[in-house]
Amino acid sequence: MDRADARDQFTGLCRSRRTASARSAASLAACPASFRPIGVSPYPGGVTEPQRPHRPLRRADLASLAGAVSDVEPFARTELAHATAAAVLSQGRENADNSFVDLADRVGLDTLAELWRDEQPSSLPGALWALYLLRRWCNGNGEEVTRLWRAGRGFAPADEVVAGVSDDADPAAISALADSVLSGAYSGDFDVALERAAAFFRVVAAGRRESAPPGSQGERELQLADRNSDVADGLALAAARWRAQPL
Repeated sequence: MDRADARDQFTGLCRSRRTASARSAASLAACPASFRPIGVSPYPGGVTEPQRPHRPLRRADLASLAGAVSDVEPFARTELAHATAAAVLSQGRENADNSFVDLADRVGLDTLAELWRDEQPSSLPGALWALYLLRRWCNGNGEEVTRLWRAGRGFAPADEVVAGVSDDADPAAISALADSVLSGAYSGDFDVALERAAAFFRVVAAGRRESAPPGSQGERELQLADRNSDVADGLALAAARWRAQPL
């Protein structure tokens, strides 16, 4: 079964198993039609299948939904996160639209944070949040990320190759890597983009551990290294799920 057939089967399964509660439906009543979920995920932490967008996503849509997040129950917040992430990815991939690479710049990183940051990296909204956060970090703190990359790549040679940073590994190369990963999520193989991001986080985690100074600052770096590793594990799981059956 190819990916298209798998997606068609998954869509039919979701539609046949629609069990949204009246309370969840009321919580999501204000969602634009493009964002409303129409199914149930086949595994915990997965995403529901959205309706095909009828019009381009607008900044106002995402901003208004983000503003309403605090007013809905946790379950409905998760549904909203999944539905918006699926709509963003679906439209971006359908059109191979690289304009979604700078989505955080256009709608504001805080907007995406309100929608997606509470989800696990192994889920679609959590994975997209990790990719956008990675891009912002690499573009805004290139020197720091480059230092961590250079410190860690010798301890994770396989991940260095998978991530695909050029040999010179300067801030420009790090920024280009982040753009390439996010662009690949929309115009290439989504699982490959997730694997590249996971490999990048593993190298950075290794760099933090190897360069951590003594004392409290070093303890902080080790904690951040563990968080980087956790994100890498979540992205790798999301990639495996996508290969088995698109999220």
